Amino acid sequence: MADLREEFNTLKLERIIGFNGSVVGGLKMHPDRKHLIYPLGCNIIIEDISKDCSQRILSKHTDEVTCLAISKSGKYLATGQVTHMGFKATIIIWDYARGEPIHNLPLLHKVKVEALTFSCDDRYLISLGGQDDGSVVVWDTITGEAICGSQAQVKSAGNTYCVCASNSKADIFVTGGENTLRVWQLDVENRKIRPTDVNLGGLKRIVKCIEMVDDQDPPYFFCGTTTGDILVVNMDSQRLQFVVPEKNKFSLGVTALAFVRISERDEHLNRDGTKTCLPTFEFLAGAGDGELGEYKIKMSVQANKVKATMVHKQNAKPWKDTSFKNKCNSITSIALRGGGHQFFVGSGHSQIYRFNYAEFKCELTKTCHSKQVNDAVFPFGTSELIVTCQDEEIRIWQLSTGKEIRRHVVSNLTCNAVCITRDGSSIYSAWADGKIRAFGFDPKTSNIVDKCVINEAHNKGVTAIACTSDGRCIISGGGEGQVRIWSVQENYDSRGKKVYRGVLVETMKEHKGSVSAIKVRDNDKECTSASTDGTCIIWDLEKKVRSQIVFANTLFQCVGYGADACHIVTCGTDRKIGYWETFDGSLIRELDGSLAGAINALDTSPDGKYFVTGGEEKLLKVWRYDEGEVTDVGIGHSAAITKVRICPNQKYIISVGQDGAILVWKFPNY
Repeated sequence: MADLREEFNTLKLERIIGFNGSVVGGLKMHPDRKHLIYPLGCNIIIEDISKDCSQRILSKHTDEVTCLAISKSGKYLATGQVTHMGFKATIIIWDYARGEPIHNLPLLHKVKVEALTFSCDDRYLISLGGQDDGSVVVWDTITGEAICGSQAQVKSAGNTYCVCASNSKADIFVTGGENTLRVWQLDVENRKIRPTDVNLGGLKRIVKCIEMVDDQDPPYFFCGTTTGDILVVNMDSQRLQFVVPEKNKFSLGVTALAFVRISERDEHLNRDGTKTCLPTFEFLAGAGDGELGEYKIKMSVQANKVKATMVHKQNAKPWKDTSFKNKCNSITSIALRGGGHQFFVGSGHSQIYRFNYAEFKCELTKTCHSKQVNDAVFPFGTSELIVTCQDEEIRIWQLSTGKEIRRHVVSNLTCNAVCITRDGSSIYSAWADGKIRAFGFDPKTSNIVDKCVINEAHNKGVTAIACTSDGRCIISGGGEGQVRIWSVQENYDSRGKKVYRGVLVETMKEHKGSVSAIKVRDNDKECTSASTDGTCIIWDLEKKVRSQIVFANTLFQCVGYGADACHIVTCGTDRKIGYWETFDGSLIRELDGSLAGAINALDTSPDGKYFVTGGEEKLLKVWRYDEGEVTDVGIGHSAAITKVRICPNQKYIISVGQDGAILVWKFPNY
């Protein structure tokens, strides 16, 4: 990728719509209390929440970012990634103010960096490798050199998942995982780290998160487990003190912890006449089932023994997102702001919520795709909105703010493609259950409403869809290879309400494989369909017959009309971009479109001078149409690109991919 940056111009990323909620602890608040930091794909986004939600985007990683850490002073940011099996993963230490890498650390961890944390004085960075590595390494943040390293767990234990540094001692940190919980002492002079296994008294737990409160008296650290309880460990004795709660454990485990404050201290009289002050810790705890609550862990003396009890904070019921029915939207991150007066929560379904701590009320500040985006399309003549689909969801986004405007969900189904009528009144969608679903806009509520459903449109799922400019004709393609033409007719029911239905006009059986894309010519008299059988067919929509066919040794993934609709442009698994004459179907030019992997997406600019491509190479490329040359390259996706679109006013390019990200690029000016 470094060579590509030097050979071609680099496209500027204007905005990224998305948040990777699967990264545990991936949502961070900078100490300045003005910026949220979170990963998406191979990018790190720094978002200003105090003003207009403007973004700074850090893009130096080559694959998906799996962990990040911010130093206590806020001076440094550290990020780690995953890479291919057999290779070693990158860790970058960034200068936060400049947004530039300070150190690209030597490659020591195999395949994946699992977790990162800074020491309390910012001097050291501790990194934890994934299951293929299993080592913990201490780095000097000033020199960027590794001080020492060791295996994170004994051979009889499982994987180690989390690491947390002491709040009071720069040479102390804790790691936890599957039947392993260790306190480490750093010896800089001898370049060694020495572990002490915490005595769990026969308990077997899988620790997923650690919260350090060792700068209080007495010093403790708290560990959330998959069993649904919290281990309370005394840092001085390095022994397990308590397990809370005793009953009513968290469903699907404790996935996130955040210490808020010590709310009170109670004095207890000992037998020898001395007094002991026992604290009450206030915590925010998130569970795997999506429940979030405020809790008090109260220390008390019962029968001359110190015990701990965990209760809900008074008048604060646990919160749970009810928008995800029959699905677990696990809490993966809690980021405190302003000493706990306000905090942000990240979920596994890539949602970010802002909470008011005093009232424990929230607002949804960011919604994002959490899985592969299958299609994206601009409404005709509008560059401000874009419609995307993912699994069972169709979403409408406002590009300038990155906000989701509307969402429509059809549970437990998959939407493969969408198209919009020219007047913007209807969205036609292709679904894996073989149905075409049409949606309209209710002007009274501004909601997406069901318009009509065409049942059994294709017997192996609807894989591609397009419509004519007046919206009265739908062309669909199916998994069995058929291309069908439908007429959308208006009628009135017995109550005088307008109803719509789709009527089959023609079935065209030429393709032998799944139809991957359909493009309608501007004059509505012709359309082109691409198929995985290695054929691309130009159809006469007036006569309902094939006018031309092209053959290639590839699985065609996308097709589009070129300048003045004299050509069609195709791409597929052979990594070639083909120009074909619409008159006789002859190949007039073939370009090498990718160095590795299939080309999945293609779109031509409104002026016909450029086209853009994307695919498994993870790169967005801008081409001059006449010269067939690459002018600019966009580097930002961590997985294959599935669709690319140029907006109608030719100011932006949109790319979506398997990583769930929507990337907004500035179109190059020439």
